[in-house]
Amino acid sequence: MFSATIFNTDAHKLPCYGFSIREYKPSDQDVVMSLFHDGILEHVYPAFFKAISNPDHVGIALSISMAGYVLGGSSYFQALLFGSLWAGFIYYCCHDIYDSYMMGRLNTDMADIQARYLEIPDNGFWVAEADVKGQAKVVGMVAVTDAGDGSYARMTHVVVAFAWRRRNLGSQLTWKALDFCKKRGFSRLVMDLSSPQTAAISMCQKLGFVQTSSHHNAHANPWFSKLARIHVIEMEKLI
Repeated sequence: MFSATIFNTDAHKLPCYGFSIREYKPSDQDVVMSLFHDGILEHVYPAFFKAISNPDHVGIALSISMAGYVLGGSSYFQALLFGSLWAGFIYYCCHDIYDSYMMGRLNTDMADIQARYLEIPDNGFWVAEADVKGQAKVVGMVAVTDAGDGSYARMTHVVVAFAWRRRNLGSQLTWKALDFCKKRGFSRLVMDLSSPQTAAISMCQKLGFVQTSSHHNAHANPWFSKLARIHVIEMEKLI
């Protein structure tokens, strides 16, 4: 059903715009934690605006506002209040999904990157470093883990600092992961993205990834995922 682009080591020779990619060092921990925290939570607002503009939610918000108007004795203030409460609840659902994921990773694999990634031969963790006013600064990262049976790997933690986007850094980090997987003998690289991450999905498609599945298992309250209209998209690329 899907076609895959064959991996070509010459295909990712893109301009690097003054940054380099190297293996993670323990001294990077604080900045990596901060970068991951901010990178995950920035998806909350796009997810919220996408969810609240859904026709179903618009209809519910209008109905709740009308109920507030009637119950308040033709009160516009109460109509606005009731509608705002529904919007606030949808925002809470979106925030809880990303916050739960972010905290879960910070308290598990990212709590000890050295042991979880660098000390396991088929795992890896890299950071992108740029020269900012004469000082080296971490501006991106990516991680790869063996999926368990040695046949394929999973890419996670792809984050690029806001100021360093649109410079091919996300693509370069992805190719770094692909290079590593090819050397380790993996047949394919898999990654999960949430549906609001449209820019990341587009980038992966340009690099030859194809969507293989879609589900609502966002490792959060399933009702929150449905209300937030967030689903997880699994993409893969054959190597």
